[in-house]
Amino acid sequence: MKLAVPDMISNSYFPAIAAIELGFFKEEGLDVSLELIFPVDKAYAALCDGVVDFVAGSAHSALAAFPQWAGVKLLCAQAQGMYWFLVMHKDLGAQRGKLDVVKGRRIGAAPWVEMGLRRLLIEAGIDPQRDDVAIAPVPGAVGTTVNFGLTAAKALEEGKIDGFWANGMGAEVAVRRGIGTIVLDVRRGDGPKPCFNYTMASIATTDRLIERSPETAAATVRAIAKTHAALKKDVALATGIGRKLFPPSEAELIAELIRRDLPYYDTTISREFVAGMNQFAHDVGILSGDVPYEKIVATYT
Repeated sequence: MKLAVPDMISNSYFPAIAAIELGFFKEEGLDVSLELIFPVDKAYAALCDGVVDFVAGSAHSALAAFPQWAGVKLLCAQAQGMYWFLVMHKDLGAQRGKLDVVKGRRIGAAPWVEMGLRRLLIEAGIDPQRDDVAIAPVPGAVGTTVNFGLTAAKALEEGKIDGFWANGMGAEVAVRRGIGTIVLDVRRGDGPKPCFNYTMASIATTDRLIERSPETAAATVRAIAKTHAALKKDVALATGIGRKLFPPSEAELIAELIRRDLPYYDTTISREFVAGMNQFAHDVGILSGDVPYEKIVATYT
């Protein structure tokens, strides 16, 4: 079986990666391999086409390939809350929580990921069109095997963009290199309150897989839960995985990033979250009508 992630060298989808590397999928009787497919809408298209069996990506982005949630279900969360960071170039004098710095600036963001930033800015009283905020793909982020956060940090360093909206690894690299300042960290309370539930890192699969093999879907949830427990018990496990899969410098950062994420490790997908995500999806124009919780989340587990 194949599991797609839209970003590999990152903390965002690390529970799914770790579930493979630590043997928890195998322990549950599943032979799962990892594929990097960027951007996330292409990962979900691969799921729809039967090329992969699972997507470990942003929950709302399932709507890219499954309109109105038809044919797809979220199995579980990899972690709670919208997990991207807004980072601006250090020379702009940005301050934590002060969003006016984005006005007239070029912000790099991946397709479908950018929706979270656009809506967040509007909630905060900043109109991207009126305030000349150019939110667009990062120069150089092309092809299906791009690691977006690192590409964004590099583009910021080279002056190709003024800021980026990306994962914790990209943010950490930019800060440690002295080129970026974190303006927003949504998980930890920055930004308008509703934005926490815009999306989350989830595991999704098709209705047809669930109907054909509900035990496979249930085993996937158990594998992620076991991974959460193992990393909470010994976060240093992340370093070993990083050294196998990441470049050396990022491998040495991953355990610290995972340590920060541990409080959000919970496989639950609550009704409150789905209500918030659906409202966000309505607001950005990717969902119409009322889709009930049971049509979005697999509830058999």
